[in-house]
Order: sequence, then C-alpha cells, then structure tokens
Amino acid sequence: MIRTFVAHILSNYVLVFLVIGLFAAAVAIARAPRPLSGAMVSEKLLAWYVLFNIGVMYLVNFVFHVFFGQLAAAFIGWADSPFQVEVGMASLGFSIAGFISAFAGFDRRLVAVTGPGVFMLGAAAGHVRQMLTADNFAPGNAGVIFYLDILIPLFGFVLLWRRYHDRGLDAARR
Repeated sequence: MIRTFVAHILSNYVLVFLVIGLFAAAVAIARAPRPLSGAMVSEKLLAWYVLFNIGVMYLVNFVFHVFFGQLAAAFIGWADSPFQVEVGMASLGFSIAGFISAFAGFDRRLVAVTGPGVFMLGAAAGHVRQMLTADNFAPGNAGVIFYLDILIPLFGFVLLWRRYHDRGLDAARR
C-alpha cells in the first residue's frame, strides 16, 4: 500500500507541487495582517506558485530526466535518449530562475513564469501530437500530466496578470 502511494505521488509530482504551493499560499494568507487586500492575496499566491511550481517542480524534473532518464522516458512512453539530459538541464535552469525569483519583484517572476509556461504549453502540444500520430497514451503523455501542462502555465499567467493589475491599483491608491 505504501509503495503504491509513493508511486502515485511520484507519478503525479506536478499536481502534488501545485497543491503544496496552494496550501503554502493559504497558510501565508491566513497569517497575513488584516485587513486582507487583493494585492496581498495575489502576491502570496504568485510567490508560492513560483517557488513550488517552478523552483521545486523543475528541480524534481531535472533529477528525473538526468538521473532516472530510463524511468522518465518509460513514463512518457518514449525510448530513453541522451536528449533527456538536455531537457533535464533546461529544467535545472528553470528551477534556478524559480528559486531566485519566488520572493523577488514582479519582473523576475514574469521571466520565471514565462519560460517554463511556454515550455509546458509546447509539451502539451507535443503530447497531443504523440497521441494522434503514435497512439501514445502512456500516463506521462496522456494522463494527468497532459492536463497540467495546460493548466499550470495558464494558472501562472493568470496570477501574473492579477499581480500586474494589483500593482497598478496599489500605485493609484498612493
């Protein structure tokens, strides 16, 4: 039972980090001084999103693709390839950007969210192509990961838009 649980968590680590990030943001919001403002809520959501869904998640992606390439490839429904090290190194770069920018200013977060967001949306397009042309319905190609490759970047872009909008409101109030 524990082995199944761990396997399920590892195969859905992208979803796990989304949930952890939302939970961390909820805790930070609950502990924030009152009254709560929309700007403060969007700030906390974006900061914890960047930390967990960019920093931590891409660090795990780096580890899987570089050190467990055969496992990662099988999960996606592909053959193992040296290209996985390149994907892993790109993931490491995204991870570092996430850690640097999680609690930094808007401009750094914009960059940290945009690169991985474009990567994930491109991966989703690749998943569709694999489903249609190679009949690849492996869990790492057509399962939860496919939907999260669309949902997570869109959520990040919404958070960026919200934070950008709230920054303008904050400036207008001053």
